[in-house]
Parts: sequence; structure tokens; C-alpha cells
Amino acid sequence: MMRYIAPCGVALFGALEVTHRSWKRHFAFHTAECSFKDVKESWLGTPLEKLNRKPVCCMQEPSLRPSPDHTVTVKFDRLKENTVPIPHPDDFIDRWDSLHVKMPYSPMNLYPVDDRNGGRISGSRWKVIKNSLENLLGIRHPHELKEAILSYNVSYARKWDFTALHDFCMKTLDEDERTHFFKSILHEMIALTLKLPNLCTQPIPLLRKGKNHSITMSQEQISCLLANAFFCTFPRRNAKKSSEYSTYPEINFNRLFEGKSPRKAEKLKTLICYFRRVTEKKPTGLVTFTRQCLERFPDWDKSTKKLRRLHITCEGTIEGNGHGMLQVDFANRFVGGGVTSLGLVQEEIRFIINPELIASRLFTEELDPNECLIITGAEQYSEYTGYSETYKWDRSHEDQTARDSWQRLTTEIVAIDAFHFRNHIDQFSPDKIRRELNKAYCGFFREGIQPENLSAVATGNWGCGAFGGYNRLKALIQLLAAAETGRDVVYFTFGDKELMREVYNMHKFLIEKNQTVGDIYKLLVSYYHKECKNCSSRPEMKLYTYIYNYLKH
Repeated sequence: MMRYIAPCGVALFGALEVTHRSWKRHFAFHTAECSFKDVKESWLGTPLEKLNRKPVCCMQEPSLRPSPDHTVTVKFDRLKENTVPIPHPDDFIDRWDSLHVKMPYSPMNLYPVDDRNGGRISGSRWKVIKNSLENLLGIRHPHELKEAILSYNVSYARKWDFTALHDFCMKTLDEDERTHFFKSILHEMIALTLKLPNLCTQPIPLLRKGKNHSITMSQEQISCLLANAFFCTFPRRNAKKSSEYSTYPEINFNRLFEGKSPRKAEKLKTLICYFRRVTEKKPTGLVTFTRQCLERFPDWDKSTKKLRRLHITCEGTIEGNGHGMLQVDFANRFVGGGVTSLGLVQEEIRFIINPELIASRLFTEELDPNECLIITGAEQYSEYTGYSETYKWDRSHEDQTARDSWQRLTTEIVAIDAFHFRNHIDQFSPDKIRRELNKAYCGFFREGIQPENLSAVATGNWGCGAFGGYNRLKALIQLLAAAETGRDVVYFTFGDKELMREVYNMHKFLIEKNQTVGDIYKLLVSYYHKECKNCSSRPEMKLYTYIYNYLKH
């Protein structure tokens, strides 16, 4: 058994799965039977059961069809429940241009190879990849995996470091686990990788800045793309600066393999759990990635909208307790942030427990202030404990989320990137407040959908860690953006009871004072001009104190 086996007895590489039921524990404190004391200590506001969730609140989706602004990579007219979707078209079409992902199997993906006369000529890089990976079928040591990856990435032989991968294989795994990884899991991952020309037959468009576009693909296709990322096969994606993909996130996993950080071992455990699951049993659903770009935003000072309902809790997590809601990813403008390197906070954790999110890094250009990325259908494969330095892979997770008519899990995640404040005072300036309001509004807005059909927003301290946001302000900003789009809010304070009480009391106070979104926005602007504008560090009067004082007079 694994040294790091979970208490429930489910090993990372074990054959048995236990259906996940811990959601019952997560929601126990939200039931009507809770005592007043329990409620007072764990949550405040509107009970969860009164808030909108998918699929109950949603209108029926239209039939899945491709269009100029929606790429569908499977045979949409042959979708069946619990059946693996069929790739479309039957034979791959290549697009080696600036509008599509440059695929590893493209005939244009050339690489120096030996000719018969001992010289060097340009040959197929995919052929080199295929030969190198097939030669790993008898692998016994991570050094062989390193050499295989470098055989088609020769220019990085002296730059890439495989210490974390070596330590994971030789130190984290015991002998039996290592043998199983090399002889079974890795073999299946190689087979999955080499299916790329048969599974991903349609050119994948790049989700570029300023363009509204959606991509719907199968979970099986995504697993193949991620297997290729693990073996670092994607061309033109390794240069850091002045490359055609410099405005895109990294996708190859080479940075995950470097260094000696304990974080890397836990990340690899989580990702290998995913690869084991998808190679043992093909996933059968679809996932949609949508880049949303808005050109028009509200006149915040003129809005007459009223605050919506709030449920705020110091317990639970967005992914654990926000099922059926619009779940906020506290994103980097390069989606996924440091998921393929050292990062291991809210966004990176979400991306490794729902690895299908990582595929978005292959085709999503960095987000502009008026843009977001919406992912519908990503499955959770792992559970975890801790956060950042204390993060630990815990066990395999069996996702029981309902599916919609497109065979997507009804899990909707929105990536919105907060502004990085290096000076605390800056975030209170009207232009920065508008920037954050517009970004949150972009993430929460859905054109043509009425409030009764919109799920609640599940969120928390967006941009309040390394990005320097003030959580009291960020809570208000998200409440205003949600109100403007007609959504209720479920806010997770991640153990902070004081924040829970303060935000709840402010929300209640503003409603009692009949404040509109426009009124509250003007209060924030007034606070900046009266308390912050001439400060060099932090204002003497706190934001909530100012609001209370202003409205009580």
C-alpha cells in the first residue's frame, strides 16, 4: 500500500474506488435542523437551500451545434449518455497557422534527424516522439523518461531539470508503487498520448484576446491533450520570451518536473491519480471552454439595482459546497497561474483536482480586463487537505455531479483575474474599483438569461492573497457585480469568522438603508477622496466604519 494512503483506505494507484459521500458532511451544517448556536458559529444569511443551483434553475440547453463562434470537436448528433463521444471529423485536418494550436502530429512540425549519409535533415518530430515513447515500454528508471522527453526537446537538454520527477519516482513511491507506475500507468499514458492524431482530428482554435468563442470537446480528447503535455510534446511552447505563444500560459509539464520542492510530489500524486483514472476507464462527457469579452459595462454610479441574497460561511470550500453554482476561480491573467510550476494556492489547487481545466492553457491567451474564461463540465478527480505549503493529496474523488443534455457535468467555473495591488491604497481609487467591478461583472454576466435561471455565485476572498486585495472591499465589489447581473452570492471566508460577521452585518445594513448598487459605488468613491487620496500607506478610518458613519447621519 502507499505510504501516503488516505484514511479511507483508497490508495493513489489502487484498483478499488470508493464513491465519494463527504458532501453530506459538508452540507450538514446548512440543514434546517441546525441549532441557532450552530448557525451563528458557521454561517449567516439566507439558507443554502433557498439559493439557485444548476441544473434545477436552468433553462433547457439548445441542441449542441457548431457555429462560427463555437467549435465542437465531436460528432454532436451521436451523443449518448455514458458513451464515449466520437471525434469529428474522422480524419485529422491540420492547421499550422496563427489562429490554431500547432499540434505535435502536424506534418509541419519538423525536427533535425539523421539521414542515411550521417548528416542531418528536417524530419517529422512526431515520428521522433512516437519512437522515443514507444522505447519506454521497458522503463525501469526516471532517467529513461527524462532522456525520452529530451530526445525531441534537444535544445533544452541543459536547461530542463528533472529533479522533482526523479524524487517522486525514487523517493516518494516505494518499490511496488514504482513498478506499478512504470509498468502499468506510464504505459497507458504513452498509449493515450500517441492516440492524438485519431482523437483530436479537428484544428483547435486559439481563444484570442477580444474574441468571443467557445470550444466543446470530449473528456477523452482532453485527457489525450494532457498526456501530451505531461510528455512535453507541444511545439513552439517552451520559449519564455518573444515567441508566438508569449501571451499564452505554459502547457508542457517540464517546469513541474524541476526542483526539490515537496509541493511537486503532491502535485504529481494528484495528477497521476487523474491519469490512472482516465486510462483505466474512458471518461464519457464533454467540457466547454468559453472566452467571454464584453464591450459595454454598467454606469456603476447610476445603477438602481438592489443587493441580492447572501449566504456567508466560515466553513467549507467553493468546490466542496458550491455544487451547481457559478464557482469563481481566483485566476491569474494567464489561466492556471503556476499550476505547472510551483504555484499551489486557490487557482492551482482547483486546476490539479480538476485537471481538465489545465487544457485551457493550451489555447487561452492571457485575459484582458474586459474578459473572462468560463469552463463548464470539468470533473473533479481528487480530494486534498491543506493549502499552499501544507497541501497534500488525500484520495481519489468520485464526482457525482449531474450532467446536462450536452453530457457535461453541471459544474460551471469562471476564471476572473484580480488586479495585482502593490500599494494598499491603490485599490480604493475609482479607476481600480471600476476595473474590479467590470471584471467580476464580466464573469457573472450571461446575456439573455433571467435572474431566476441564474445560479448563485460561489466565491470568497478573490485577489486577497499575493495580489494584495482588501477582503472587506473585495466582498463588496463582488456583491455589487452579482447584484447587477441578478445573482445571489455564497461567500466562503475559509475559516475567518470575523470576516463572516462583518460582511454579513454590512450587507444587512446596506439593505436596511435601502442602498442601491449606484449608492454603494458612490460611497466607495467618497471613501477614497475623503480617507485615502492623500494617504501614503493605510487610511486611518476603515472602509466599513466610514460607511456606517456616513449612512447613520
